[in-house]
Amino acid sequence: MLPPMENRFESVTGVRDALRGVNYLSDESIAGVVYLADRLRKPILVEGPAGTGKTQLAKSVAETTGARLIRLQCYEGLDEAKALYEWNYKKQLLRIQAERGDASKDWSEMSDDIFGDEFLLTRPLLEAIRAEDPVVLLIDEVDRVEIETEALLLEILSDYQVSIPEMGTITATQIPLVFLTSNNTRELSEALKRRCLFLHIDYPEIDREREIVLTKVPGITETLADQVARIVRTIRSLELKKAPSVSETLDWANTLVLLGVQQVTEADAVDTLHILLKYQTDIAKTAKELSSAQSKWQKTP
Repeated sequence: MLPPMENRFESVTGVRDALRGVNYLSDESIAGVVYLADRLRKPILVEGPAGTGKTQLAKSVAETTGARLIRLQCYEGLDEAKALYEWNYKKQLLRIQAERGDASKDWSEMSDDIFGDEFLLTRPLLEAIRAEDPVVLLIDEVDRVEIETEALLLEILSDYQVSIPEMGTITATQIPLVFLTSNNTRELSEALKRRCLFLHIDYPEIDREREIVLTKVPGITETLADQVARIVRTIRSLELKKAPSVSETLDWANTLVLLGVQQVTEADAVDTLHILLKYQTDIAKTAKELSSAQSKWQKTP
C-alpha cells in the first residue's frame, strides 16, 4: 500500500487562487475537479476542443505546486518501449562483448550485469512511478493511442506500479497528480473513464475570455479586450472547419495591439482573420458574416 501523502490544496478556492497566481484563470468546475483529484488521488481525464487550455492546466498545476512536470505525448503507434521503458541493447551488447573473454563469469552473472539501472532507458510512465520528488504526469492526447496502449495506461494508473521481468515490481513511493487530455478523436474505453475524474473544458464564456485576454496580453485596453472576446464569440457560433482556440484569440489580440488598433473596425477584423482562422473557407465565411454581426461586438463594457 502506498504511503499517505500531504494534500497539495486546502480548498477549491485555494486551487483557483493558486492557478490565478500563475495566470491560469479557472472556473469553479475546473478548480473543483483539481481539488478532488488531489484529495482522492485519482487521475483527471480532461476532454474538450483543441486549444481550450487542457494541456496548460497540467502545466499550471505543476508550476503552482512546485512539482516536476513529466509529459508523455501520445501518438498513433506509441508502444510500451516509448511510453514505459526499454533496454539499451547496444550498451548491453558492448558489455557482453567486453566480458566474453572472462572465463570466470557464467551467463547468469553476465545477465545480472546487463539488466540493471545502467542499461534501463526510462520513459515517462516509469519515470513518474520511480520519482522521489513531487511530479505531475501529463498524458497528452491520449485519444491518439491504440487500445493496447490504453490498456497499459489503465494498468499503471490502477496500481501505480510496474513489473519489469528482469528487475521485479517497482511501486511508486508517492502518487503523482495525473492529467490525461483528449480531443475526442476517438471514444476512450469505459474502464479508463471509470478510473478517472472527468473534466470537460469548453471555450470560455465572454467574461472569462475577456479576463484571459486582459491577463495574458500586455498593453491591451479593457475596450479592446472586450471587443476581441465578443468577436471571437461571434466567430465560434458559425459552422467552421475549426473554430478559433484560446491561444489563437491571444495571438489575435497581440496582433491588434502591435498594429496599434484601439477599437476594432470591420476592416481591422477582416484584414487579420488569418491569425484566428486556418482555413480559407472559414476566413471567407467569417468575413461575410462579420458585417451583419458588427452591432454585437461593437458594444463596450
